[in-house]
Amino acid sequence: MKHLENKLKIGLILGTMCAFLTAGIVIQVKTVKSSVTTVGKTQTENELRDSVLRWKEKYNNAYEKLEKKETELEQLRKDVSNSNESGKGLSNKLEKYNLLLGRNDLIGKGVIITLKDGESRGIATDVIVHAEDILEVINSLKNAGAEAISVNNQRIISRTAISCVGNVITINGEKVGPPFVIKAIGLPSQLFGGITMTGHYISKLEEAGVQVKVDQVDKDTIVIPKYEGIYKLEYASNIE
Repeated sequence: MKHLENKLKIGLILGTMCAFLTAGIVIQVKTVKSSVTTVGKTQTENELRDSVLRWKEKYNNAYEKLEKKETELEQLRKDVSNSNESGKGLSNKLEKYNLLLGRNDLIGKGVIITLKDGESRGIATDVIVHAEDILEVINSLKNAGAEAISVNNQRIISRTAISCVGNVITINGEKVGPPFVIKAIGLPSQLFGGITMTGHYISKLEEAGVQVKVDQVDKDTIVIPKYEGIYKLEYASNIE
């Protein structure tokens, strides 16, 4: 009987101890779990914070680069604008010089003068057009305000040479023959009046027997080709 009571006491003590041990284990597990959860949460927050900082740094760097590129682009636009203005100025100057040098094909209104040798009656005529005659007509056209002149499609410029070599006339070093078609661009009425007024050289040519025809052209149909020669200064140079 006493032995049974001892067994019950021992069992009760063991049960109580097991209960306390179980309770301790449960509490310990919850504590560890809570600790792990807190550590995991803290680690996740730290990782997110680091990631945000890294992306913010990348954004700042990208923004700085963008600002730099925008500044460079704006400067490039200014440079291009200035270059265009400068280019336009140079282009206008070049166009002006080309006009003065006869380097452009031109079209406009003005007059066309045709000179032919005198008519022959079965024998050779002694009424022929000379280089001096062409020069006189050209000078008259210049005095009347001609802006561009050509003879048989040879552009007349300041350095154009017109001369006779035997019975052949050369203009800009090229041989030309009759009929001599002299084209001039300018104010048509002014050119026509200046070339046909009484006592003008044209009248003298007609009186001498040269066949002369003067046409006033009031539409932009006269075409004068550009000068094809080469400009070369042999004796003149710039003053330094």
